[in-house]
Amino acid sequence: MDRELLCIRCMGKGLCGKPCKILAKLQAFQPKVSDHFSGSSPPEIFVGHNFYPKVFTGILAPEEYGDTSNLSMPEQWHAEQADILKIMSYRGKMIYSRFISSIKYEKNHLKDIMQEVALTSKPVSMEFKLKKKPTLKFQFDMHNPIIGNPAPLKKVRFEENPKIEKKVDYLANDIDVKANTAMQELYTSRIPVSNIIKILSAGMLGVKTSRKLVPTRWAITATDSNLSELLMDKIRYYQQIPEFMLFHAEYIGNHYEILLIPGEFSFEVIEAKMPSSVWNQEGKETYIMKDYENWHGRKDYASEVAGGYYVARLAVSEYLNAIRRQAAVLVIRECRPEYWAPCGVGILRETCRSAMQSKPERFSSLKESLNASQTRLKLRIETFLNNSKLLSEYKKQTKLANFFK
Repeated sequence: MDRELLCIRCMGKGLCGKPCKILAKLQAFQPKVSDHFSGSSPPEIFVGHNFYPKVFTGILAPEEYGDTSNLSMPEQWHAEQADILKIMSYRGKMIYSRFISSIKYEKNHLKDIMQEVALTSKPVSMEFKLKKKPTLKFQFDMHNPIIGNPAPLKKVRFEENPKIEKKVDYLANDIDVKANTAMQELYTSRIPVSNIIKILSAGMLGVKTSRKLVPTRWAITATDSNLSELLMDKIRYYQQIPEFMLFHAEYIGNHYEILLIPGEFSFEVIEAKMPSSVWNQEGKETYIMKDYENWHGRKDYASEVAGGYYVARLAVSEYLNAIRRQAAVLVIRECRPEYWAPCGVGILRETCRSAMQSKPERFSSLKESLNASQTRLKLRIETFLNNSKLLSEYKKQTKLANFFK
């Protein structure tokens, strides 16, 4: 078993020989409900990937009414600077009312309601009847925030009319537009990325014959990847930045240094999973994950950094498109011990966005840029430089020889 993935595969079973502190914390927030409850879904749905193409899917909701959107939206968590315990309290109180569904079209009343929830822009009041009480069980992975308290769903109904944005309603009913195009239209209409992910996951975008449920973890990556590619198609033909620009941000133990280097567009993310962080709790060494693409882009999945690669690429692409420039981009992330429970890649997207919205430090040389980064990093900068394909390619360019004298 890979040490750095222990918590994912363990699922709180104590395979490391110690009680699971994540599960212990979540127990304190578990709702005490029967097999019948009502509340406002944030809104949120979840589509699993196990046993594909027959998958668990369902609706998440707490036993409370009102504005529950903060239980679901990474955009709000970052805006309020919620700590890990606060995020866990949000996730721990929601019940995952689920059922088994085919990913393809089928007559299924529960699935119809789930899909309508995915289209909703604001919390919606609902009544749930379960086949049995929720169980204390939580799903941990790198992509999604914690999903827990599953219970088989028997019946569900709306207690009020769902509020759906006009653009969302239009594209959900347009069965001739491709899913990628629909996602891009929603994005340019300022629909939050978190909402686009839910709509795609529910199988509500695309040509009629191609529509199907998309497991949530896949929908997250597909959305970030597609939207960043939309922007990159423009960025590649902008003028290059004239100087080195350095951005940084940190949130709940995730520290980013993002360096823009004069040159044609290329992109690299290097992550350091430090000992005692969530994906390396029992390890003694720092694990390095890295993925890279050049000006021509990449055709395969960023398998090492995974979802964290695409959220960073979207955040940086948003900035470069806004200033109408291109650059070589090096993203460094330290996953520190302070990040001890999984909160999903959505918080990484918002942390990178926060970095790119701050005032950059500007330098005339690569060395100065890296020295500035070192003042905030806990690891030696060489840890990242020695693993960087982007900088290796960069040094080979004759025009850059002066930067390394």
